[in-house]
Amino acid sequence: MVSFTHHDAGTPEEDWARSGAAALPELPLDAGELAGTAFIVLAAHPDDESLGAGGLMARLHGLGAEVRLLLCTAGEASHPDSPNTTPEQLADLRLREFAGAVGRLVPDAGWRYLGLPDGQVAGHREQVLAAITEAAAATGRTADRVVLVAPYRNDGHTDHDALGSAAAEAAASSGYGLLEYPVWYWLWAGPEDSAWQSWLRLPLTQAEEQAKARAMAAHTSQVKALSDQPGDEVLLPPPFLQHFSRHWETFAWQRPAVPPNGPGAGALADAARARAGFAAADAEGLFDTVHARSEDPWQYTTSWYEHRKRALTLAALPGRSYSAGLEIGCSIGTLSVELAERCGSFLAVDASSAALAHAARRLAHLPAARTRHLTVPQDWPEGAFDLIVVSEVGYYLSPEELAALFERVEAALLPGGTLALCHWRHPIEGWELDGDTVHAAARRQLRWADAGLYRERDFVLEILRAPEPQG
Repeated sequence: MVSFTHHDAGTPEEDWARSGAAALPELPLDAGELAGTAFIVLAAHPDDESLGAGGLMARLHGLGAEVRLLLCTAGEASHPDSPNTTPEQLADLRLREFAGAVGRLVPDAGWRYLGLPDGQVAGHREQVLAAITEAAAATGRTADRVVLVAPYRNDGHTDHDALGSAAAEAAASSGYGLLEYPVWYWLWAGPEDSAWQSWLRLPLTQAEEQAKARAMAAHTSQVKALSDQPGDEVLLPPPFLQHFSRHWETFAWQRPAVPPNGPGAGALADAARARAGFAAADAEGLFDTVHARSEDPWQYTTSWYEHRKRALTLAALPGRSYSAGLEIGCSIGTLSVELAERCGSFLAVDASSAALAHAARRLAHLPAARTRHLTVPQDWPEGAFDLIVVSEVGYYLSPEELAALFERVEAALLPGGTLALCHWRHPIEGWELDGDTVHAAARRQLRWADAGLYRERDFVLEILRAPEPQG
């Protein structure tokens, strides 16, 4: 547990502004995903919700998403030495401030006060867990359509840490999504700390920033002194509040767990319904079923998104040409054709024979290009390559299969060779992994130099280079 008080000057906002926090990747949830999800916002004390997630709550209200709030304590211990205000009076005041702040963010949100003693949330963990379960059940939604919004579990304040830990336990056990918002972290931590570097950013509109500012101002007992007497000092002075006047909010994100037989959507409907117990060896039948419904189930040939993503992928490759290229999961071959034109030899592999037939026709005019029916990572082609492309396929594997895939890549890629990864960043119904997880696993396992990174809300494109031999 870190040690700090509100009297500490802490890390100036100027330091955080220079840290690169403003360039963190965006939270990969679009308006439709937010609107279709129920959010349970947890606050240890009145004002936590406004400081850490006020902009998010304003966004959710604007989209018509369901928002419920659980307030653990009244924050009655914030001024223990006040000469004029008793803890009971302060509790009443802060509850009224909380209601006013919530009304500025989500006017129609329901909220529940648990009545726990300030500073003792850790001793009431079971009550907190029961309240989360009850609130989630009241939404009437499946677990994968519920997201908990809670203080960061290592925020440094005992109540924040206890509530964040309980929320993490509830999310892990029930499959809810989890957004953790830091509050005191911005005071005691610094840019050299590594925790924030894996977090995500939610850019705020001007209207959302204004709504958040009004909500923060509603907590008068915290942002202004109770009186000019000792013990009634302001708890959240302007330098501290600067951390919450940014044009964005920051969250640690854990996506909802996939239900064993959850419904899919679009081209993945059949595959998602069959996902329980899926292994890479089942891929042929699974994706042949998808391709039986359409020759181009993902609109590779017609979608501007797909055209643009291919162009960015090709532009990101550091070499003009390659001696031998390998594409894992080529599907119907739209990217394969353009990759093959830059390779002396090129092999496109896929687990779906139906998709591969389309790819073979597209590549027929290129004599150096071949297709092969393989299910990776169990199957793998012979030979060495100086370009390997893994695009929109990593999240169809289990974590163990993904690790095996990167072992295969490491053995097959020539020194100095290029590994190109490109994946959709949104949760994929019916599948265990997502794009960010795939890329993080590649960086962690391979430890190769990053030769290029492009990330937007919808997809992440990354170029890794195999190490040159040391002479």
